[in-house]
Amino acid sequence: MKLINYLNFDECIGRSTLLYGETDTKKTLYTAKFVKFLLESKKINPQEISILDFAPKLAFFKNLKIGGRIQDYYNESIKCKNFIFEGEIIPPRLKSKSKSELYKNICSNYEIISKILKKFKENPTDFLIINDISIYLHLGSKRYILETIFKVNTFFGNSYYGTSIKSKFPTLLSINEKKKVNFLIKNIKNSYFTG
Repeated sequence: MKLINYLNFDECIGRSTLLYGETDTKKTLYTAKFVKFLLESKKINPQEISILDFAPKLAFFKNLKIGGRIQDYYNESIKCKNFIFEGEIIPPRLKSKSKSELYKNICSNYEIISKILKKFKENPTDFLIINDISIYLHLGSKRYILETIFKVNTFFGNSYYGTSIKSKFPTLLSINEKKKVNFLIKNIKNSYFTG
């Protein structure tokens, strides 16, 4: 668990990098800056950069910024190979009014994201960017996502890892999510805590 205070993007090329932390700690901003670095400084072909953006739309909850896509921070990211999905990613803990709705939202997100991951695996690129991995991990396999990450030359992604987003319903969602993110942290050497 290294606290991020400075990130040398050159050192992230050819490696797997994971940023993890609370909401509103600049995880998506750093991820967008890495995409900008690849396009503008390294002149990487945009079609060699796959962006899988699992984050819900940008919203505010109790004065915290929740969600937000890479494109919200760097508009030129649209030049990259963005995997577009049908439907909407729902922030399950914030948008669910019952335990059954929470589960329904988690299942819907999983179905959408699984299709995107399958499309990526069928046509991978050297660079893989994933925004908000934790949304997939609510129901998805930690080993499957790690296997996907390790098959590319360069991975850069982020995940929620905190306590600020809480559900009104007693659930094991947060505990399960944290365990799966911990698994990624232990297996991705270049992991940084954002706060």
